[in-house]
Amino acid sequence: MACLWPKSNLLNVQAEPEKDPAPLDPTYLVKWDEDDILNPQNWTPRYKWWVTFQLGMLALAGSLGSSITTPADDTIAEYTGVSSEVGVLDVSLYILGFVFGPIIWAPLSEICGRRISMLPALFCLALFSIGTGVSTSAASVFVTRFFAGFFGSAPISNVTAALGDIWSKETRGTAISLYSVAVNGGPALGPVIGAAIMLNPNMGWRWTAYIHAIWVFVVFTLTFFCLPEVYPLVLLKRKAQQLRKDTNDPRFYHPHEHLKLDVKSILTKQLARPLRMLFTEPIVACIAFYASFVYGVMYLTLEVFPIAFQQSRGWNRLVGSLPFLGLLIGVISSVGLNIWNQYRYNQISRAANGKAVPEARLPPMAFGAVSFVVGLFWFAWTAEPPHHWILPCLATVCIGFGFNCIFQQCLNFLIDVYKVYAASSTAAITFLRSLLAAGLPLAAKPMIKALGIGPAVSIVGAVAAALLPVPFLFMKFGPKLRGLSKLAPEDS
Repeated sequence: MACLWPKSNLLNVQAEPEKDPAPLDPTYLVKWDEDDILNPQNWTPRYKWWVTFQLGMLALAGSLGSSITTPADDTIAEYTGVSSEVGVLDVSLYILGFVFGPIIWAPLSEICGRRISMLPALFCLALFSIGTGVSTSAASVFVTRFFAGFFGSAPISNVTAALGDIWSKETRGTAISLYSVAVNGGPALGPVIGAAIMLNPNMGWRWTAYIHAIWVFVVFTLTFFCLPEVYPLVLLKRKAQQLRKDTNDPRFYHPHEHLKLDVKSILTKQLARPLRMLFTEPIVACIAFYASFVYGVMYLTLEVFPIAFQQSRGWNRLVGSLPFLGLLIGVISSVGLNIWNQYRYNQISRAANGKAVPEARLPPMAFGAVSFVVGLFWFAWTAEPPHHWILPCLATVCIGFGFNCIFQQCLNFLIDVYKVYAASSTAAITFLRSLLAAGLPLAAKPMIKALGIGPAVSIVGAVAAALLPVPFLFMKFGPKLRGLSKLAPEDS
């Protein structure tokens, strides 16, 4: 009997077992058999990729909703009688839902499994998208958008953990690299779809929400019938229940059967510890701020690009949204570098007797940091005429490439460093990145109105340049910094 306990690479719940009146015989503890077909780690590669595709579609459904309505911002503002600056709240409030949603969905996934933590939430996301479409006031638009983001955060926060359930550490990086195209490509794809809808005279701003709801319902139907449960502890619990039924022997058991949600531990795990690490762990603070900044800039482009390509160059909504495809191309292009680094990382890890080497995650992050800075300054000073339109479009590719390299390797680095506390360290990123992504779009229009596109985006580029040394410093001083950490294991 071989016991395999895959750990979620994002969030773990500290649940408390119920007290049992009689001691349990460890002989009847249900574990994985060797080559157990019920164990997700033993599924065939083809089936794993089919499950990975479904998980990617879940994440895309959640991330797409954050940006699909942005081409309709001014139309919604005019309809509801608010200023264009206030109209941006339909994006910001959706992302703000990403702050609060994982507090519920992450621990729920660790107790009840991945399916039940994502599929009902996805169904509610579709309902609230419809609610946005039928809204008749600014308040109803903003409230429904917030709750759409709240429920849409379920796949965003739990899919990476689900990938960790089915893929080994040697192959997980490749799977997550491809999955990241879905979750990070959604914000870039949304404006193009939304602009095409707005350009159709037979549709309108409401259809940006309706089309998203239809998309979500299709993904929900697919995953409801085809997505299996992948969380090992829930599967072992089911195995124990089946063994008791098949053998008529009540002594078979698994500890997960007696776990329950503990509100106090959830608050400690999901709120107190991540915030404490954010303020007491310099590694977490630096990495979290850097990852959150680039994530926020990704959403800042939702407001900057329409000004640069529609207002300045006079393009219509659809043509003016096509530069977002440059971001998507950049995100896709970064996958090759991330996959190459996974193979390189495996070689370094084997040379270190199988131990994690967090600094081996950082070369793509360093390369992406340079690309990110170059892309921002390139865009800032070529966005407006008389510069040819191809120049800022090429800059968007650099921005997307840098964004995906930085963001993905930031997560991988923290997971390697903190191991059992990886859940809390990545929760700190989730919390901070959502706040910045919700706030930065609100600043775009006033900043550009006061300074112009070139100076305004250059300020953002200057911040990115100031943060450029982060990956290089961690590559050089990472082991020493980890040695000063109170929570990073000594053998990390």
